[in-house]
Amino acid sequence: MTETLLLPFQFPFMQYAFLICAIVAVPTALLSCFLVLKGWALMGDAISHAILPGVVLAYILGLPLVLGAFAAGMTTALATGYLAENSRVKQDTIMGVVFSGMFGLGIVLYTSISTNVHLDHILFGNMLGVGPEDLWTAGGIALVVTAALLLKWKDLLLHAFDPAQAKASGLPVGLLHYGLLTILSLTIVATLTATGLILAVALLIAPGAIAFLTTRSFGRMLGVSVVVCLLSMLGGTYASFWLDSSPAATIVLVLTGIFLLAFVNRIRVTRRASRSGAASQV
Repeated sequence: MTETLLLPFQFPFMQYAFLICAIVAVPTALLSCFLVLKGWALMGDAISHAILPGVVLAYILGLPLVLGAFAAGMTTALATGYLAENSRVKQDTIMGVVFSGMFGLGIVLYTSISTNVHLDHILFGNMLGVGPEDLWTAGGIALVVTAALLLKWKDLLLHAFDPAQAKASGLPVGLLHYGLLTILSLTIVATLTATGLILAVALLIAPGAIAFLTTRSFGRMLGVSVVVCLLSMLGGTYASFWLDSSPAATIVLVLTGIFLLAFVNRIRVTRRASRSGAASQV
């Protein structure tokens, strides 16, 4: 029985899959808390889709794919900010236009070249094809992102809640804004191999949303999001071995299930508190 349960850990490709899960879980979970509080969920979705043309151009030029992905992500973030500040159109509308345009450009570029890189691997990830180079790349980015978020989490928290107060307190609001965009782009690049462009957004939203529903302090929110993301990624990858399913898609389903449970529990707690309050008034 024990040998059967430990069977997935005996294969090198599964070992690498578990390692990449452990590496990307921490930075994505921490960042998701700030994105949820700041209302930047669509920004994560936009950048994750918009890096496709950067990946294709990097392949054409013979450059590392991560460089093209990061350049495209930052271009999207900066273009969105510029257009939002200099037009009457709301930011969420601009993000929809920019990321759909970038994604369309990426598809056109991809179909115009001959490549052995399958589009499904770019869109949905290739977790079972992760190699040592991917682990080093993701590990380096994860270390930088995690350190930056932990060192500046108080400043970023104030900026997320009240940018005006952050500016009045003397904080470099512009640096925090574009620094967070840079961190977001780097994190998406780190998750590129594991989850691909489309499913990466789940890791940047679901852990923070689950923690937001289950905790009341931001410090606990960070801890809960990391635990939830780590267990979901490892559990989803383990389950995908026995289900013969896509690891990335299975991870997203696990996160969705946990979110629904947290949502139902939140409603139950709220109703119980409401009944208790009404009874005390009587």
